[in-house]
Amino acid sequence: METFVNWLNNIIWSPALIYLCLGAGLFYSIATRFLQVRHMKDIIPLMFKGGKSEAGISSFQALSLALSGRVGTGNIAGVATAIAFGGPGAVFWMWAIAFLGAGSAFVEAALGQVYKVKQDGQFRGGPAYYIEKGLKMKWYAVLFAIVTVIATGMLLPGVQANSIASSVKEAFGINPFITGVILVVLLAVIIFGGVKRIARVAEFVVPFMALGYILVALIITFMNISALPGVIKLIFTSAFGADAAFGGIVGAAISWGVKRGIYSNEAGQGTAPHAAAAAEVSHPAKQGIVQAFSVYVDTLFVCSATAFMILMTGMYNVTPEGKSEIVNKLGNVEPGPIYTQSAVESVMPGFGAPFVAIALFFFAFTTIMAYYYMAETNLAYINQKKKRIWSEYLLKIAILGMVLYGCVKTAKLAWTLGDIGVGSMAWLNIIAILVLSKTAFKVLKDYETQLKEGKDPVFDPVKLGIKDADFWEKEYVPIEQEKTG
Repeated sequence: METFVNWLNNIIWSPALIYLCLGAGLFYSIATRFLQVRHMKDIIPLMFKGGKSEAGISSFQALSLALSGRVGTGNIAGVATAIAFGGPGAVFWMWAIAFLGAGSAFVEAALGQVYKVKQDGQFRGGPAYYIEKGLKMKWYAVLFAIVTVIATGMLLPGVQANSIASSVKEAFGINPFITGVILVVLLAVIIFGGVKRIARVAEFVVPFMALGYILVALIITFMNISALPGVIKLIFTSAFGADAAFGGIVGAAISWGVKRGIYSNEAGQGTAPHAAAAAEVSHPAKQGIVQAFSVYVDTLFVCSATAFMILMTGMYNVTPEGKSEIVNKLGNVEPGPIYTQSAVESVMPGFGAPFVAIALFFFAFTTIMAYYYMAETNLAYINQKKKRIWSEYLLKIAILGMVLYGCVKTAKLAWTLGDIGVGSMAWLNIIAILVLSKTAFKVLKDYETQLKEGKDPVFDPVKLGIKDADFWEKEYVPIEQEKTG
C-alpha cells in the first residue's frame, strides 16, 4: 500500500502543480494590482466590523475558523520537513507562495461569499457551490465535494493527530494511543456541538495560541540576534542556488517550499472558502480581503517564527530525497516537531519540548476542528436535496477514528496521505477559480468603486450581471451598517 501511496503522491505533486500554484498566485496578484498590499489598511476595520446572526458568523469568527485550518501542524512540523528535504532556501519559497497566494485566497473567499446559500438554517458555501453555480458543472462540483470529504474527513486529520502524539511523547513520555483517546474525546464534544461551537472555540483559541507562539519565537530571536543576518542571507542564497552547500538542491527548495507553504496556508487549496462563506458581511470582497490577510498570519508570521527558531539555533538536518546528507545537527531523527522542540530547548532548557508540544496541540487540534467543518459542509452539499442525518454521524465517527489511527501510524505515511488530500483539492479548485476569474474581478472592482464614492460597499449581483447568486438576490437583509474606514 505504501508504494502505491507514494506513487500517487508523486503524480499529484508533479512540477505541474507547483507551477500552477505559483502561476495562479502571480496572475491574481498582478490582475488585482496586488490587492494584498493595497488593501492592507482595510484589514483591521473589516476584521472586527460586521454582524452575526442565527445563520452566519462574524468576520472575526470566520477569520479565526479559517486560521484554525491554516495554522496547524504545517506551521511547526511542516516547516521542519521543508527545511529537512529542501534546505533553508525552502523557507523563501514558503514566503513567496504566501505573498502570491494571498491573491488566490482573496478570489476563492470572495467567490465563496458570492455563491453561498442558506441551507438548514445556516450559511454554506465553498468550491462545490461556486463550481456548480458559476461554472454550471454539477459533476465537477460533486467531484470536488467527494474529494474534500475524503481529504478533510480521512486523509488530513491523521497528520495533525500524528504530530500532536509525537510531540507529546517527546515532551512528556505519554503513549501515542493514550494521546489519541484524549483527542477523540475532546474533539467529539466540540464537533457534536455544530458550527457555532466550532467557531466559538476557534475565536478564543486561535489568536491566543498564535500570539503566544510568536512571542516565544521573538524571545529566542533576540537571544540569538547576532545570528539573524546570517540566517536571512542563508535563506536567500539557498533559495537561488548561490550557497555552496545548498546550491545543488534549488529544485527541492522550490518544490518543498511551495508544497509545505500550501499545506500550511491553504491558499488556493479550496478549504478557506468554506469558513469565508459562513461570514455575515455586506459585500463578498470584505471577507476576501480578510482571508487574504490570514495567509500572511499563517506563513509570514507563524511559519517564519518556526523557521527562524530552527535555523538560528542550528537544530536541523538536511537530506534531500534521493541525495546524500548535507547537514546533520540532530542525529538520526525523523523530520517533524522535534526540530522545533530541540531549537527552543537549546535556548530554554526544560521549557522547549513541553512548550512546543502544547503549542502544537492547540495548533493541530483547532485544525482538525476546521477539517470537520469543511467535510460537513461538502457532505451537506452532496445531501442538499435529502437530509441524511446518518451520513453526518458517519462522518463524525470516521474523523474520530482517523484521529486515533493518525496518532499511532508513522509520520511519513501520515504526511504522504495528507499531501495527497491537499494536492487533489488544489488541482480541482485552482482550475475552477481561474475559470471564474472574471466574476472575482467584478466583485473587487465594485467594492473599490463604492469605497471611492464614500459608501459602505453593499453587494448587488444583478447590477454586476452576476447570475445565480441566489442568496444575495433573494434573501440578503443587512444586519447592520459596517464602516470600512
